[in-house]
Amino acid sequence: MTQEQVAVRAGIDEFSASARVSQYETGKHVPSYGIARNLAKAMKVPVEFLYTADDRTAELLLCWFTLNLSQRTALLTDIRSRLAAGD
Repeated sequence: MTQEQVAVRAGIDEFSASARVSQYETGKHVPSYGIARNLAKAMKVPVEFLYTADDRTAELLLCWFTLNLSQRTALLTDIRSRLAAGD
C-alpha cells in the first residue's frame, strides 16, 4: 500500500495525503492520536505499533494483535509464571 493509499483510508484528504504521511514518517510533524489510530486501522496494525521505538517490541505487538482473548490470557499466565520462577 502506498503512503497516499494508507492516508486516504485513514481519512486524510487525498490531495495532501502522501505529503502528510511522509512528514509523519520523517518526524517533521506528529499526527494526533486520532489520526494515528486511523492510520493504524488502515494498515491493520495496533496503534501502539506506531509508537514503538524498537523492532522486537513492534514484532511482539504484531504477534499479540493476532491472538484471541484466551490465547492472550494463556500467554500472560505463562509469562507471569516464568517471571515468578526467575526464568
